[in-house]
Amino acid sequence: MRTIILLVLSNLFMTFAWYGHLKFKGVPIWKVVLVSWGIAFFEYCLQVPANRIGHETFSASQLKIMQEVITLIVFAGFSILYLKEPIRWNYIVAFFLIVLATFFMFKKW
Repeated sequence: MRTIILLVLSNLFMTFAWYGHLKFKGVPIWKVVLVSWGIAFFEYCLQVPANRIGHETFSASQLKIMQEVITLIVFAGFSILYLKEPIRWNYIVAFFLIVLATFFMFKKW
């Protein structure tokens, strides 16, 4: 559970670092880059321990696919709530396919 919580929190920081500036198009790009780097520092402070702790239980491939699913969940919420962008049916289908990939990654065959 610690790994998942840390991954969710790190994704919140990284999503704001990468996409939060889209609401501030009038700010010079050099300022946006500096602020993004500052936010990303905190993402790394959570991401690195998440992977270190998670690798005690999960393989690196499992950690990566888990990260991708968490990233999509966080980004979907961010784009809807913060950027006010609609979610489309094809986004939902694509997300479902990634969740299906997660099933195959964790299934013991």
